[in-house]
Amino acid sequence: MSNERVVLVTGGNRGIGRAIAERFVADGYRVAVTVRSGEGPEGTLTVRADVTDAAALDAAFTEVEAALGPVEIVVANAGITKDTLLLRMSEDDFDSVVATNLGGSFRVVKRAAKGMLRARWGRVILISSVVGLYGSAGQINYASSKSALVGFARSLTRELGARGITANVVAPGFIESDMTASLPEQVQADYKKSIPAGRFATTDEVAGVVAWLASDDAAYISGAVIPVDGGLGMGH
Repeated sequence: MSNERVVLVTGGNRGIGRAIAERFVADGYRVAVTVRSGEGPEGTLTVRADVTDAAALDAAFTEVEAALGPVEIVVANAGITKDTLLLRMSEDDFDSVVATNLGGSFRVVKRAAKGMLRARWGRVILISSVVGLYGSAGQINYASSKSALVGFARSLTRELGARGITANVVAPGFIESDMTASLPEQVQADYKKSIPAGRFATTDEVAGVVAWLASDDAAYISGAVIPVDGGLGMGH
């Protein structure tokens, strides 16, 4: 299967972002990833940019456009956490997480939208989290930033939906990762008990949903929140 469309994935050097980039490469897309450090997967163009820096992002987009062409599909995945309870959370703990997770999505999508409008075709896919709607103690900053992506995607749909551009949110639950693997076995077992599927997701399972949203099959889906959480957040 070959698809010549150009994809940009932010935070594409590890975890879910890397799996998404790998899936698009496998499906024949032309793929670029932004990273702050490290490298993207084989077959991708790696560009260095911090999503909190609009000028650096603009330069990264210009580099991608020169090498691959206008970005037609953007996956806003870059995110950070600074977990602590509300009364201990500093201004910086809150502001930096929101600036990266929400502000980063704003900057990336704003820059990508110009090319999408010219082409009258585009896919905006925002990577949220089950905690964005479900909530999580110690994650007021993170959950707020991820919940806000829903309002972002739905507002963007109302602005650009008539121009062949869709905007959707993918909300992963617990993922098999270095972070979950390092948890004590009893903690992992307790988490899995709360998940109807009884297991964590693989990063490839998230990537598959993103790839589908980017495809022509999903052209009439916009403003949706698609959970990939094994049923953990049902009804939220």
